[in-house]
Amino acid sequence: MSSEVPSLGWLGTGRMGTALAGRLIDAGERVTVWNRTSAKTAPLVARGGRAVERITDLGECDIVFVTVSGPHDLEEVVAGLLSGASRPGIIVDCSTVSASASARAREAAAAAGTGFLAAPVSGNPHVVAEGAACIVASGPAGVFRRVKPYLDTMARVAVYAGEDEQSRLAKLCHNLYLGMMVQALVEVTSLAEKGGTDRSAFLEYLNGTVVSSEWVRKRTGDLVSRDWTPTFTTELLRKDFDLGLDAARSLEVPMPVAGLVHQLIQSAIGIGLRDEDFLSLYDQQARVAGLVLDPEG
Repeated sequence: MSSEVPSLGWLGTGRMGTALAGRLIDAGERVTVWNRTSAKTAPLVARGGRAVERITDLGECDIVFVTVSGPHDLEEVVAGLLSGASRPGIIVDCSTVSASASARAREAAAAAGTGFLAAPVSGNPHVVAEGAACIVASGPAGVFRRVKPYLDTMARVAVYAGEDEQSRLAKLCHNLYLGMMVQALVEVTSLAEKGGTDRSAFLEYLNGTVVSSEWVRKRTGDLVSRDWTPTFTTELLRKDFDLGLDAARSLEVPMPVAGLVHQLIQSAIGIGLRDEDFLSLYDQQARVAGLVLDPEG
């Protein structure tokens, strides 16, 4: 890697990647971007990024950040990044994937002389844009120190969890908790509603108590209006429950509540909520509670 200001690359410009890379560009960083669907790089180019045609072009960058959907995607793009004549000094993966896939990507990077940091992000694209995301990272401590200024630009908090794949499980634990929390929220909301309390009134009351949270308050309007515009889809939540419960089985940790919520997520996908925001778990709960859902929200 050069001793000058590092050049940055970004691989994966979906909703999350665009939000994260956009914060770096807006902070004045030089960011080169690539995506399998090249048209998706346009918003970042408009903000000052530079698009390249081939994944191997990112090998010219000192540090390349990655955001992809799943474990197979991560291994595939890391192999692509390392296949060119030039290779990045560090790969930082901000995706939520399994520890096993991350370890394989780390091993491939190490064999090519490239550092690898697992740095999954907590927060949807709106949270990222507001600067309120949180990152938990793991990998070599020196790599983390090298990358931390950029993590601090992208997120409110960047925590170092250890030398190996600890951050992968920490992020999955976060998403397991988030899914369980949402299921609990929609259950008590539907109960109050079935008993005659207006949904909006109940949530206003709940948000004034100690059991509320910043996240619930921010999402209350969506729950009241049943606006399921995706921030994090039900299908993506299922993927993280699959990964998290697999880790729990490997570590012999009982997860009875998470196991039940996993089945409810699967049921929600079965009734057509696959691509909706995961807060749409309310619709499934309301239906089994016998509430009449207004098609207009």
